[in-house]
Amino acid sequence: MGCCSGRCTLIFICTLQLVLALERQVFDFLGYQWAPILANFFHIIIVILGLFGTIQYRPRYIVVYAVWAALWVAWNVFVICFYLDVGGLSKESNLLTFNISAHHSWWSEHGPGCVRREMPQAPGVRTTESHSYITVMGCFMDYQYIEVMHSSVQILVALLGFVYACYVVSAITEEEDSFDFIGGFDPFPLYHVNEKSSHLLLKPMHPST
Repeated sequence: MGCCSGRCTLIFICTLQLVLALERQVFDFLGYQWAPILANFFHIIIVILGLFGTIQYRPRYIVVYAVWAALWVAWNVFVICFYLDVGGLSKESNLLTFNISAHHSWWSEHGPGCVRREMPQAPGVRTTESHSYITVMGCFMDYQYIEVMHSSVQILVALLGFVYACYVVSAITEEEDSFDFIGGFDPFPLYHVNEKSSHLLLKPMHPST
């Protein structure tokens, strides 16, 4: 396959997925979103595996990447439903933090144009903090739509990766079959060389008369 083939395109898609996953992982860490953090971690590992398989012509690794791409699409659809309160889900719940903490998306307080309003604690109210958080104002876009945009981009890139992964696996399989047909592909060349050399070494010697 040439440089402008589906294989090179898949390498580019995997690289782009790594960049997007690392960017998302940073903001999920800032928001203490443990479920997305765990999902992003597995996503990064599988994408690296798919990238390695594409570079080294390992179709099995690419198949694993393709299966994960389908699962990754499903996960991001769930995230979109979560932030849009679809199907009984609620973005105000602590589902994405495994109910460990009450943190929400980092973008809920630090989105574009958002201004946090904090006031000193009222007299007679005892808390562990010196001030209490009141509200966020002036946001250009609600945080749930920012999360939906992130997930939508992930879905689009994952779908492209799935399509090109299937194409690359098919192309590699056809090339291997064609090599097998013409006898130009030997999966165990070293074994045959050693076998021939061992036969030569074990060949009986007949003394001349």
